[in-house]
Amino acid sequence: MKALVLTAPSEFNYDTSFPDPTPAAGEVLVKVAACGICGSDIHGMDGRSGRRQMPIVMGHEAAGEIIALGEGVEGWNLGDRVTFDSTEYCGECDECKAGFVNLCPNRRVLGVSPGEYRRHGCFAERIALPTRILYRIPDALSYEKAAFAEPVSIALHAVNLADGIEVGEAFTAHAHDENCAHGCEHGAAVEDDSDEGIGGTAVVVGAGLIGLLVVQALKARGWEKVIAVDLDDSRLELARKLGAEETFNAKQEGLAMHIRKICGGDGADASFEVVGAGAPLDLAIRCVRKGGQVVLIGNLQPNTPFPLQEVVTRQLTIKGSCSCAGEYPEAIRRIQDGSIQVEPLLSAVAPLEEGAGWFKRLYDNKEGLLKVVLQPA
Repeated sequence: MKALVLTAPSEFNYDTSFPDPTPAAGEVLVKVAACGICGSDIHGMDGRSGRRQMPIVMGHEAAGEIIALGEGVEGWNLGDRVTFDSTEYCGECDECKAGFVNLCPNRRVLGVSPGEYRRHGCFAERIALPTRILYRIPDALSYEKAAFAEPVSIALHAVNLADGIEVGEAFTAHAHDENCAHGCEHGAAVEDDSDEGIGGTAVVVGAGLIGLLVVQALKARGWEKVIAVDLDDSRLELARKLGAEETFNAKQEGLAMHIRKICGGDGADASFEVVGAGAPLDLAIRCVRKGGQVVLIGNLQPNTPFPLQEVVTRQLTIKGSCSCAGEYPEAIRRIQDGSIQVEPLLSAVAPLEEGAGWFKRLYDNKEGLLKVVLQPA
């Protein structure tokens, strides 16, 4: 089959004879129709992250059609339109049984090769997947939009943590959803995904793709006021169009104290750091009220300075948000009904054979591109 292979740091080979996968027992073969280029792929392509050891076929934000069934597969048919979790979890460990599939010690992320495993991903014509990570997508939803289910799920997961939903409890309390795998063996965090008002003010530090999805997820969940912060004024303008009531350039002097002032004098109820660097983390911590919550999503740097006394003396709650854990059904629904808009974030759709060029353009970061979706077929 055809595949886009990362063969060396920032070097790709469009391989037209890459080995074709075969579905094992309990797996299906999916013909990939669309796969988005993730920011983690951009950060990993030059070897900095250590999670894209070459050669590797990257890609984990995808959707497609089932074209073959492995032995013992039930509840799925040829021609079913699906998207899927970016993480293969075992379903048997204590974490999985408690609903924390994102923390499975046996997990393997599609398109990632950190050293202990190599799991080829979706920048290829076909991929074999276990049925437990599959989700059906409506006929009316395009594959390009369905490929956004993964990043939308990440945003919803982070917002769930600040909403006070214990993901494990919500996961195990899951009721049947039409988008779920046969038998609902994987659950979903759908305990409270209504649009009823949550109230409160949230600050989103970083208005890249995930940050813009977090802005929308907060509004969809009923947060009263959302403030977006970024260095790029064009992205701040887009954040306003997508629901942010106020936006600020991160270069503004005394920004943390200004945000505190406009949020009643003590600060916002919650903040979301979506960059993963020292200065954004510092701002996210300093702009919340006493007893507030700080949710960390960005994962750019392994270590950053940390304002310890600010956290201790203001009794803040710091939460890390890792991937997603059952938010796919809600993500699919919100993409379909438009309560989370993905079209404004889609910069380009291109054939897989042009992937190397699009990776370079995203890496150079000179055009303000957000999401580029590649089509293997």
